[in-house]
Amino acid sequence: MTKEGFKRKLTAILSADVAGYSPLMGEDEEATVRTLTTYREVLTTLIEQHNGKVLDSPGDNLLAEFVSVVDAVQCAAAVQKEISARNTELPENRKMQFRIGNNLGDVIQEDDRIYGDGVNIASRLEGLACKGPTGSRRTGGALYFGGQCPKGRKPSTYYSSAN
Repeated sequence: MTKEGFKRKLTAILSADVAGYSPLMGEDEEATVRTLTTYREVLTTLIEQHNGKVLDSPGDNLLAEFVSVVDAVQCAAAVQKEISARNTELPENRKMQFRIGNNLGDVIQEDDRIYGDGVNIASRLEGLACKGPTGSRRTGGALYFGGQCPKGRKPSTYYSSAN
């Protein structure tokens, strides 16, 4: 396909992934899949309520896009709040927490899929994020999120930038 055949757009991307998914699966695959299925429905509902669209959800990952960066960030906060509330009903070893990365970036759209650095950056930010509910504050163009970080790791810093 030639370069002229690609549709490019600027979009706000949300990438979410379950923290500690492999150990959860190793302990009890069926319970993990049941919880993941329920939580994926919660994420989808919240994404739609925040004017977003789920594009893909392979394994324990979910990729969504939003027209508004504000909607994407507010959705991420709502997801963490709702999942945290639902986790209170589960035993400690079955609680499922998500890492979420948001990015505003230029992407290539092909049907209902998006590709490019914008998606890759959201995915990398998600990998750096601390799991669980977050608090945030803005400081000079950076947005700091603090959640439950691994020992010795500080809350992640997200820099907003357009490609």
